[in-house]
Amino acid sequence: MKYSGFRVIKEALTGHRGWGPAWRSPDPSSEYDYVIIGGGGHGLATAYYLAKEFKQSKIAVLEKGWIGGGNVGRNTTIIRSNYLLDGNEPFYEFSLKLWEGLEKELNYNAMVSQRGILNLIHSDAQRDAFVRRGNAMLLNGADADLLTTEQIKKRYPFLNTDNARFPIKGGLAQHRGGTVRHDAVAWGYARAADSCGVDIIQNCEVTGFKIENGTCLGVETTKGFIKAKTVGACVAGSSSRLMHLAGMRLPIESHVLQAFVSEGLKPLLPGVITFGAGHFYCSQSDKGGLVFGGDIDGYNSYAQRGNLPVVEDVCEGGMAIFPMLGRVRLLRMWGGIMDMSMDGSPIIDKTDISGLYFNGGWCYGGFKATPASGWVYAHLLATKEPHKTARAFRFDRFSKGLMIDEKGMGNQPNLH
Repeated sequence: MKYSGFRVIKEALTGHRGWGPAWRSPDPSSEYDYVIIGGGGHGLATAYYLAKEFKQSKIAVLEKGWIGGGNVGRNTTIIRSNYLLDGNEPFYEFSLKLWEGLEKELNYNAMVSQRGILNLIHSDAQRDAFVRRGNAMLLNGADADLLTTEQIKKRYPFLNTDNARFPIKGGLAQHRGGTVRHDAVAWGYARAADSCGVDIIQNCEVTGFKIENGTCLGVETTKGFIKAKTVGACVAGSSSRLMHLAGMRLPIESHVLQAFVSEGLKPLLPGVITFGAGHFYCSQSDKGGLVFGGDIDGYNSYAQRGNLPVVEDVCEGGMAIFPMLGRVRLLRMWGGIMDMSMDGSPIIDKTDISGLYFNGGWCYGGFKATPASGWVYAHLLATKEPHKTARAFRFDRFSKGLMIDEKGMGNQPNLH
């Protein structure tokens, strides 16, 4: 079923009787060539690219809940590629390029809006660091623009640029960054994967792995045993619990990351803004609500809810640059489970168990990585070799001292 303007007009004139389900709801087969555990954005994208780009078949995506019910529908929707390190920047730039053509690729309106992202600068030392990051971005083919305080005042006249404690001395802008409708990404990839023959099995939780002589032969699920030649785990904050079923202990902790949305306002923020003297990031949705977030909660948890100290901390960061936020009412808040790795960067690699692969440790960067994560994971599953932009995302980097520590925080997941 192709979507188009002509189709919308036709259905409007005929009572919308021609629309069908966006994807099938099949019963699982007894055997597949590929089983992807996790029906979030990364899992669905992996299945889609496996079928579309790598011409693989007999693929199933197993989701314990419903499509769009996990982190892919519980985030602040920001996309960007403004990273510093060589292990990260080429990968995220690859992802941003995929975002730019995603709607045409999937024939689905994911509301990709390249409204730009601005990282504010509050000190001379921070300016030096952002100049270095901007140069690294340019060397990797991304766009970067160092703005002066006057340029920022012209675009964002309501910012508190003269705050004595947090003066705004400039900013690093990536004009190709922006936002995307998060649940539309899940629905678009699900629909596209289904059209390629992928079976999307909802309400099917994996309860164990069948492993014999060091080889994974399939998965035990709430809908019975499913045999598979290749199994790819891709379950974000539930990674540690899932891989424990295969006898693995991951270099990952699970933490809650809260997100917030305000009441609807008239158009105010033309782009995404991040606070450089704390952890606060904000954009405005098409409905008018300010969508913002900050640090993770400082304790391990698998609950999709947070606590009040983080609410206070995030709102303080917002008030420091947007004093007007004090008059805006908070509409709702929610939590997602972040799989925080020891260096703040992801893991996409084969495991020591033959036929079992892992994708996780995305920390804060999971949503923006969705297209590239799916592509490079599909490349790994199909060819058994890492994609050129993901060669650094290996398990053994921790034992070899090759960590991709973007923030320079060491091996403390709660600080990444």
